[in-house]
Amino acid sequence: MGLFSQFCAGAEAQTAGPEIRLAQAAPDAPPPRKRPPTRLRVQPYYYGDENRVYPRYNPGPDAVRECNATYVQEFRPSGTVIVPRMSCYWRRG
Repeated sequence: MGLFSQFCAGAEAQTAGPEIRLAQAAPDAPPPRKRPPTRLRVQPYYYGDENRVYPRYNPGPDAVRECNATYVQEFRPSGTVIVPRMSCYWRRG
């Protein structure tokens, strides 16, 4: 312990001189570059189209709609029931 106390006896905290303190001050940096505003793509919302076919497209002037209707079984908690099912598509007329 005597050896350790000899080294610590003369230890003092060092303070930085005023010239060093000024050098450590933050330089005047230009303000950060402002980001351009985000561009959003806007798509129109068509009102009153609830009764139209989805997806909405133009099949052409001579298109014919083909529909297939069948009855299928649906398994429900109350029991099996038979319900109508229809699938349609467009074909050239």
